This record gives sequence, C-alpha cells and structure tokens, in this order.
Amino acid sequence: MNFVGLDLAWGEKNQTGVAVVDSDGRLLHVGAATDDDSIAAAIAPYTAEECLVAIDAPLIVKNATGHRPAETRFNRDFSRFEAGARPAFTDRPEFKHPRAARIAERLGLDTDPSSAAPRRAIEVYPHPATVVLFDLDRTLKYKRGPFEDRHRELLRLMTFIEGLDDATPRLRVNRSVAWVELRKRVEAATKPSHLDRDEDPVDAVICAYVGLYWYHRPDDVTIYGDHASGYILTPSLPKSRLPEAAPTKKPRPDRRADLTRPSAVVAEYAARRPALVEATDHYLALVTGLLDDAGINYLSVAARTKTVESFAAKTRRRGADGKPLYSEPLVEVTDLIGLRVITYLREDVDTVANLLAEEMRLLDDRDMGQETAREGRWGYASRHLLVGVEGVQQPASIQVRTVLQHAWAEFEHEIRYKGSIPEAYVPDLDRRFTLAAGLLELADREFSAVRERLRTALPETAEPEIGSDPRIPTPVLATYLGNRFPDAGWSRTDHYAWIAGLLLDLGIDSIDEVEAALAGIDTDAVNAAMDYRYPAGAVRRLDDALLALYGTDYIRLQDNSHRVKLLEARLARLRPV
Repeated sequence: MNFVGLDLAWGEKNQTGVAVVDSDGRLLHVGAATDDDSIAAAIAPYTAEECLVAIDAPLIVKNATGHRPAETRFNRDFSRFEAGARPAFTDRPEFKHPRAARIAERLGLDTDPSSAAPRRAIEVYPHPATVVLFDLDRTLKYKRGPFEDRHRELLRLMTFIEGLDDATPRLRVNRSVAWVELRKRVEAATKPSHLDRDEDPVDAVICAYVGLYWYHRPDDVTIYGDHASGYILTPSLPKSRLPEAAPTKKPRPDRRADLTRPSAVVAEYAARRPALVEATDHYLALVTGLLDDAGINYLSVAARTKTVESFAAKTRRRGADGKPLYSEPLVEVTDLIGLRVITYLREDVDTVANLLAEEMRLLDDRDMGQETAREGRWGYASRHLLVGVEGVQQPASIQVRTVLQHAWAEFEHEIRYKGSIPEAYVPDLDRRFTLAAGLLELADREFSAVRERLRTALPETAEPEIGSDPRIPTPVLATYLGNRFPDAGWSRTDHYAWIAGLLLDLGIDSIDEVEAALAGIDTDAVNAAMDYRYPAGAVRRLDDALLALYGTDYIRLQDNSHRVKLLEARLARLRPV
C-alpha cells in the first residue's frame, strides 16, 4: 500500500509538494508539481491500486461563512501551540468546490475516513502533526520571518523527520537519494525563494507520514469533525497536553473572545493600524524597487492601508444565511495592506507576478480574469497575489492589472458600489459592462500585437537628437536595445535615461561604443546565468551585461550607490560567465 502526501496549493499556479511512502516507511518519491494535471501525473504510478492520499488542504467545506465545526474543535486543542487552522467557507470562491475534492474525484478516491475502500483521500495538517510527533511547544517557524530563522527552522524540521527512522511506524527518508538531494538544496539555500521551493516537498513528507501513522496506529489519531461537514485527521495530543477542564469559578474575561465582537475588533485594528501603515510603506518601496531593478515597464505602483472605517464595514458584512461573513476579521481579511501595480500590456501582468513570486513569499495567487473566462463570460480581470516578506508579520494583497483592466474595474466599482442604480436598469447595465469588458480585452490583445510587430520592425538605428545632454538620447538607446535584445520587454522611459547616465560614467556616449563594449561578452550567456523566472526588460539586460563586463568598477559608480548589495549579489551569479 502507498501513502501519498500532498501539500496542496490553493491555486494551480502555485507549487504543490508531493511525497510517497510505502507501508514499510520507505520514501519512494518527493518533489513538486503545479496544476492538477501535473499532480495527477506525479502520483499516478502510486495510486492505481491500494493507496491513501493525505492532503493538506480543505477537502469538504459546507459552511457559507466562519469556521467549519472541525476547525473550531481542532483550534480548541491546537491554537495554543500556534497550530490553529484558518477558516474555510464556501463564500470564498476557492472553496465552493475545493481543489482537494476535485483531485480526489479525479482519482476516484473515497473521502470518508470511516470507509473501508482500498483507495481513499483524507484531510491532514502538517503543523499540528509536528507538534505531536516531535513534542513541540509551538510550531516551527519556517514559513514566515527572517531568512536566517526560516532556514534554521526548516533544517530543524528535516532533522526531526530523519529521526522518525527510530519511531513507530518507521519512516526511512535517510535511504532516499531524492531526500538527500533535497536536504543539500536546503542547506545551500541563500534566499527566501529557495526555501519557498523546498518547504512544500518537506511538508508533503509529513502528510504522507500522517497517513502511514493512521494505518499503523489507528487508536492514536483524532478525527476532528466528520464526513458530512468536513474533518481534519491528525496524531492525537497526549492527555497531559490537552486543554484543562474549565474551572468551576467564574473565569477571567478572555480578551481574545471579546475580539469576536465587532466593536472590540475594530478597536484592536485601530491600535494596530500605525504599524500597518509603516509596513505598507515598506512593501511599496520593496515592490517599486524590484520592478525598477528588473527593468520592467509599468505605469504606476500604489499602496494603501485599509482605513478603520473600511475595516469596520467589512466586519459588519453578512452572508446569505444572515451570519457574519468574518468570524475572525483580523485573520480572515487579507487586504489590510493593499498594493496595485498597473502595467501597459497583458503579458507584463504575468511578468510582474512572476517577479514578485521569485523575490517575495507567495501565499496565494488568483487570476480573476481566468476565473471569469472559465465561467464563459467577460468581466473583472486582475491578478491577485498575497505575499509576505522577511521581517513583516502582516502579508500584503497585491493587484496587478493592465491600464485598461484598471479603467473597467474602477468605473464598474464606482457605478455599482457607490452609485444608486434603479432595478429596471440593472440588466442593461450588466450587458453594457460585459460588452465593454470584451472590447477592452480585444484592445489589450491589439496593444500586445502592436508591441510584437514593433519588435520585428524596429529600424536598426534612430536619428540622434541635437541637444546639450551628452548622454545617448532615449529614443536612440531604446531603438538599439530593442534590436540588440529582441526578446526583452520594454523598459520605462526614465530607465533608458538612467542607464544612459551610467554609460556616460563609463565613458560611453554613442551607440557605436555600446556595440563595441558588448562585442566582448556573450549577453545570452549572461542572461542564462541570471536565470530569471520573468523576461528581463531591455534596460536590465544591458545593466547585467555592463555588470559582467566591468564588475566592481561598475558597482562603484555613483549612480549605483543605492543598490550596491543587489549588484554584488547579481555579480556573484555572473562569476562563471
């Protein structure tokens, strides 16, 4: 029998950890997948016959708002270990038909934990499992926080897992070549994205082991909830670690319970908001710096911290059943810090999203345009990211959209949510908004086609302008770089002027001199060494080439003084070139 662990991402763009253990505890597979097809392909060799697939993701969700009954009981036992479960409810689109349920259905797995079927799927949660298995006072903090702390904690978790070789049941990861390679990668990690890449497979191993544990020790697990309303299966806490019975005398008021009342929650948010404003400024500077450093062309980056009034309004929202939409607003409202990146073209939306996923910790990624398209209609289109960074506890919600998508969204929001529409006008306005969305999507496509046409039809040179500025004129440099790096994205206009200033500092003030300098280096090899997950802009390609050519002399230029550490890190990646 095989035990499959899936540390399942909620969206198909994010990475899912995959692990497989046999009934003797041998690790047969550990790795990662992305969309449902790649997950199914990865585990197909192990699920054709008797198997148990343990999934870290909501499997059964029936409640419209708030916590599932299973989560409420589960959190009563595990919250004090910082291992509580976040609420899953059907008013969130991703839980109307949970991804875990879709995968179980696709594989033909029985999701009832009381079933005797030979092929089953269960919902598990690695964090509480580690609390029980490794006798932890709190969960290991390898998901968020400073890189050094995350790195240390992830290695600590891997050491604990390796120690299960002496446990009952036994888990023998030390004999797996794939595990040894995974361990080496984690040990060699130098930035948060490396940990993001490797933590999911590690979590998947824990998921698989929970399934194995249940198989060998069914009396030592607890199933919180049931098949009807949703459940979570985890190794049982010893009785000595369970919450004590409530005292007979009147207990001291619980401030956390008091926060479930909207007025107390709003007061708590008001107290936290100054720190969130500071965190918002940090996110804004970071995102703007990343986009500028990557040479990506964008229109604007804006940020805001949710006002107290707006937060209060959200706490008052109710679902169709009349119950509050948020049972824990300070946890469930994820856009307390919000940023918006506006690009010119659709492909730049993906470029920005990929860059942010590379440089920040990606917690969620939803393409609202694709979700709308799957429903066979036109409408709201935007990429929604939820990200975290080192040293900031609160994640940020980032919307990335084109200028045309932004115009539609802002106007539609203004009319629908801030205006008063007579009921008789609603069908006609719905039709007109849909028509406008379709036309704007066509316009976005045409703008992309224009750029592609220009990429293949740029003149070899542009006529230089006569003026007093000794730098290479922006149109001339942009035309040259468009031909020199035809696959690169366009950069912001002001970035061409900036890189022209750096060229001048190097004594280069003509295209002929740029060409002569670049003749001494393989720019394709430079780009390959950088190993970007996004197409670097034309200015970034030139910036990398100059860094490879001039090394520390380039870093010491006055106009590079604000990014010395960034350039030093990039130069380290270029050393073999």
